[in-house]
Amino acid sequence: MKDQRIFKWLKAGGFLSIINKGKWIGRGSVIHAKEIEEKTYLLFVEIKDSTPNDIQAFIVEFESLDSIGKYEPLQIMFYMSIKNTQDLLYFEKYLEIPADQC
Repeated sequence: MKDQRIFKWLKAGGFLSIINKGKWIGRGSVIHAKEIEEKTYLLFVEIKDSTPNDIQAFIVEFESLDSIGKYEPLQIMFYMSIKNTQDLLYFEKYLEIPADQC
């Protein structure tokens, strides 16, 4: 699952890549973040040194975009472990995924 397609989709969907420097998730993990409502963010997290199928998705509240990767979220509203591209269908309105690739 940790192939390059998902990261191309995230970039095309307006997600920013942030290297985690905080303690909430593994230091050095990559966080792909997009604000979906005021102070509410959709995150896809690549855990550093994890198994190839370990991508985590969150909907969280942060004080600001600058807080992501430094501090814990104010609130976690949703969490899902992404194991295959079919799991991404839950997020299709935020991603630009070609229908024939899901």
